[in-house]
Amino acid sequence: MFKNQYYYFVSGLPDFSFDSTKLPFTVSEFKEILYDELKEDDKQLIDKYFLEVDKENLLKLLSDKEAEIKNTGVYSREEMLGTINSIKESEEVKKENIVPIFETFIRQWLKEDAESESKNWEDILASLYMDYGMNVKNSLVSQWFTLNLNIGNVLAAIYSRKYGMDVKQVVIGNNHIAKTIRANSGSRDFGLEQELDYFDALLKISEETDMYERERKIDKFRWDWLDENTVFDYFNVEYLFAYLCKLQILERWVQLNAEEGERVFRELIANMKKEVKVPDEE
Repeated sequence: MFKNQYYYFVSGLPDFSFDSTKLPFTVSEFKEILYDELKEDDKQLIDKYFLEVDKENLLKLLSDKEAEIKNTGVYSREEMLGTINSIKESEEVKKENIVPIFETFIRQWLKEDAESESKNWEDILASLYMDYGMNVKNSLVSQWFTLNLNIGNVLAAIYSRKYGMDVKQVVIGNNHIAKTIRANSGSRDFGLEQELDYFDALLKISEETDMYERERKIDKFRWDWLDENTVFDYFNVEYLFAYLCKLQILERWVQLNAEEGERVFRELIANMKKEVKVPDEE
């Protein structure tokens, strides 16, 4: 199958590593230049990634139409609110206006009077989104969604058991691994030792007691997976998808490091002020 190639665009992209301390550009900036280059079919594929932002935006807008939302999603505020209103008024929703999983979720939210319900709506929408992503007709993208679902479910299951919670209640999605965990929630390895080749790696990560370091290790695991699964992708949309995912990871840590740096700086200044003593008058 022929794949679009983006030789000049990829050749001009700046390199960065997991340990880089500066961003070449933000995810928002990269999206803008990326979409100027992509062919329409590849753009629709990358849209699947940015639906993650729309997922968060939708939850906010259903609760408050004036809520502040991110602008890197596929749909604008007006498009989201327009779809919500159309469903409220029992009007037909065109497929090109919203992805089916969002329409399904909005209808369920409105039907069950979400604000007065005790359901975990965030998990319901996340489950719909992950199932949707795993069915994307691109091997790398589909596997990326599967990887992230598995990571989340395995770690959630481990910590739920540790703190005496119901494992079945924290597992989302409906892939083989999710079903295996639910069916073997009482088993030591949740039935995964022979089913998931990176179960031991996740188990080791879960043993990290420092939350910051644990999150770093999870993201490094994702980063390494992207490297391993794009070895032979150089100028195609798979390379660009992996580049985008890595940029998102780096952006997260650059922002976190900046916030941590500011916090430490403020603490340092505060301590210095406490230590300053006014000389006694003679």
